Amino acid sequence: MGEETPLLNRRLTATESKIHNSKLFLAVFSAVLGNFSFGYSLVYSSPVLPRLTAPDADPRLRMGTEQAAWFGSIYTLGAAAGGLGAMLLNDLIGRKLSIMTSAVPSTIGYMLMGGAVDIRMLLVGRFLTGVAGGMTAASIPVYISEISHKAVRGALGSCPQITAVFGALVLYAMGPAVPWRWLAVAGEVPAVLMVVLLAFMPSSPRRLLALGREQQAERALRWLRGRHYDTRTELSAIQDSIDKQEKVTWSRLATPIYYKPILISVVMRFLQQMTGITPMLVYLETIFSKSNVSLPPGYDAVIVGAVRLLSVVVAASLMDRAGRKALLYTSSLLMFLSALTLTVNSHTAAPPPGPGPPNLTVSFDLSPHNAFGNTLDAGPQTAAGLTPLISTMVFIFGYAMGWGPITWLLMSEVLPLVTRGVASGLCVTVSWLTAFALTHAFSHLVDRYGLYVPYLGFTVVCVLCLLFTAVCIPETRGRTLEEIENYFRTGRTFTISRSASVAESGPPALEGEGEAAYGALRKGLPE
Repeated sequence: MGEETPLLNRRLTATESKIHNSKLFLAVFSAVLGNFSFGYSLVYSSPVLPRLTAPDADPRLRMGTEQAAWFGSIYTLGAAAGGLGAMLLNDLIGRKLSIMTSAVPSTIGYMLMGGAVDIRMLLVGRFLTGVAGGMTAASIPVYISEISHKAVRGALGSCPQITAVFGALVLYAMGPAVPWRWLAVAGEVPAVLMVVLLAFMPSSPRRLLALGREQQAERALRWLRGRHYDTRTELSAIQDSIDKQEKVTWSRLATPIYYKPILISVVMRFLQQMTGITPMLVYLETIFSKSNVSLPPGYDAVIVGAVRLLSVVVAASLMDRAGRKALLYTSSLLMFLSALTLTVNSHTAAPPPGPGPPNLTVSFDLSPHNAFGNTLDAGPQTAAGLTPLISTMVFIFGYAMGWGPITWLLMSEVLPLVTRGVASGLCVTVSWLTAFALTHAFSHLVDRYGLYVPYLGFTVVCVLCLLFTAVCIPETRGRTLEEIENYFRTGRTFTISRSASVAESGPPALEGEGEAAYGALRKGLPE
């Protein structure tokens, strides 16, 4: 016994424990191509709508206000359906196959839009790309969190959002130069490439262990970590986490430890969309064409897309340094000031020239000819002419600094593990349905009242975001899941004793390597 113990418990050598991340990075890259496609398809309507509402558009495809509203908003309706479908597919066929399946509606949707001969084909194609976007948004973060290790999980967890923003930037950049049908053809490329690459990537080790396939899980984990990595400890921690999962009853949902974090997560997702971020991204060129910006709307969209990408990278670097609430305060304040500036500017600016009598209403004419005329009428490039562009840049920057990524992060931190599947589905559904209602209504509000009324509503919501952050959201930086659950249980403090934790929260916390894995699980949940 004494001779065997040192052999079983000996410390692994540097060679044995060394992790090689090259194949892990390849797997993550293969997966986030789906997020690139998601970002690309979300803002596809921005450069396309001005062409389809122009007087010289194909009569079979020319859109009025109602058709334009549906073309911009139906994507979010498809994303809600895709997110709910991904919840079922993730458990039915696994994370990797769910991501690969999303390429089917994406490819069909782009084919319909690229070859459209009537408006119905455009709307169906847009809906199908939304379904694909919802599937990838729900599946890819889970896949990445389950194949990553704690040393790189935080950085890799930010990749889905960064690549989605980069996909939107690519679409904005291509918009002014590429015909809209070819934009749809180009959208098929990342989805097809994703399927080809993912076919050679391993499934999630956690998924394989949950199915009882220990040998396949060991091979997958060794492929991801390198051939010299000792997989026993990590596989044991994953298996222990799976064994300790339990089902929650309706009666237990009535306790504060469950309903408080669920309510916080749902309200945060609702407020996140009510800030107006989705309609601003979907109708970005349209908004700039109606704001008398000194620069052409297509170029304005590219600038805003670049600022959005920069802000996401900055937010990822500050997430664990500045704290969640500090970034949410900063985000709310920046969005409030920029939305207020846009409200005042749109209220005081003269309405664009139109055929009707002069009044406070603005026609929802999205044509590039009208936008070009407004640009000429705006006169020289003055500070006043750049105010809408700068304010929109600040708004996007503020959103990406806080209410964009932190809403996802807090949802993964505060939701109890046993309710995370259903509660996350509820949050995603609320988010996309809110986005659909707001994006659809935005076109009609602009057509009837101009940009002033939507901007005023966004300003009020930003104030509510600031108040909600101060009153309802706890600071979770540096806290364990055990401490966060105790906060919602007592409503008073994060600090708890070891004995109280064990008595109230059920299974005792793991120690040694298991405790590190438990902390890593919290960091690895989808953001």
